[in-house]
Formats: sequence, C-alpha cells, structure tokens
Amino acid sequence: MDFKSFLEKLSDFPVKVIAPGVDFDAYIPIDLSHNNAALEAFDVSCSQSWIGFINDYLKTHNKSIAFGGYLETRSIYNRSSHFNTKTSLDERNIHLGVDLWCAAETPVLAAFDGVVHSFKDNTNYGDYGPTIILKHCIDSVTFYTLYGHLSKSSINTLYKNTQVSKKQIIGYLGSANVNGDYAPHLHFQIIKDIEDFEGDYPGVSSQNDVAFYSANCPDPNLVLKLE
Repeated sequence: MDFKSFLEKLSDFPVKVIAPGVDFDAYIPIDLSHNNAALEAFDVSCSQSWIGFINDYLKTHNKSIAFGGYLETRSIYNRSSHFNTKTSLDERNIHLGVDLWCAAETPVLAAFDGVVHSFKDNTNYGDYGPTIILKHCIDSVTFYTLYGHLSKSSINTLYKNTQVSKKQIIGYLGSANVNGDYAPHLHFQIIKDIEDFEGDYPGVSSQNDVAFYSANCPDPNLVLKLE
C-alpha cells in the first residue's frame, strides 16, 4: 500500500486537529490563492488586513473555521525575504499544508497517537513562529505531523519524546505578533520523511521542488476529510 492510500484508510471519519468543541458543519473552505480577486482589495502584506478579511469571511458565512490551501499558489509570501529568490521558478509560494483559520488561543489537537519529535520558535518574518512536530508509528509506518503558528506558551514546557494521544490538546493558536505576522491559524502538514529537520520543515515550495515536496507531504485532507 502506498503512503497516500495508507493515510486515507487511517480513519473512516474526519480527523480533528483544532477546536474540539466546534462541529465540522461550522467549517467552510476558503480560497487564498493569487487567483482570488477579492484579495486585491487590501494590503496582503499586512496581518491586520488579513485578520479583517478572515473575520469578515467567517461572519458573512456564519461559520467558525475557514480551511484550505494545499498546493495553493499564494501571493502573500512575496512580502518576506524568507521565501523570495531571484527567479520565479525558485520562489517559494506553493503551500504544502492545510490552513485552518480561526481565533487566537483556539486549542490545537494531536491528529494521532505519537510522541513529540521536536519543537522550535521559527522567528523569521512570515515563518511558522512556534511549531510542534509529532512522530507517529502506526501499523509499522512512521510519519510526522507538523503544527505551525502556535502560541509561545505551546512550546514552553515541551520535552522531546513525550507521549501524546490522539485528540489531546498539544497547544494553542498564536496571535499575529508571535505567529510570523499572520491572521491566527493552524498550519497542519503531514510529512513522510522528516530528513534532518528539527522543529521545522518547509511548508511552502518553489515550482522547481514541488514534485518532491508534494510526494513527501501529501494532502492533509486524506485524514482531515474536509473536502
């Protein structure tokens, strides 16, 4: 069985990674790609503009959590030298996880039983901010899940190899001043081979590298089952 099929068969039901008290019918997809004309109406480099846009979107649709973004090409990364390069094919602007947008301090849940692999405060402008990576071994298959844009308190008392259980609260969403300067959200990513990374792993790819990263980081919706 290939890795994508393995992930899809892990659960017959959607795996919840955020907001344990919010039902899935309160979720709504959102398009944050460079093709969305609605994003032209505000300064995409400003976190406060993003906060207003996300909040208005949720309020207009009477929903609590907006989600989406896997392999979405986004303009927001243009604001940061952390992602920019001299050539368009090397520019990192293709998103490798699913984002779940909601209020700061929303609880974040472990997707599966596992252990704390690593954690780190990634402080580059536009980066993850506080990040946790969990290691899972299920049916002899080892893989990793990454939780980015958390609060600083989420990593203050962590230890490597601490056991965690599925649905256990492992942290909380950070605000814009600690999460890389974004509207509050969870970046959730599945990683087959973590390589030598600790507390970090690329969450945005260039066009040149997207074939590798999309294979190593398959669509989280295989387990989230939100669409």
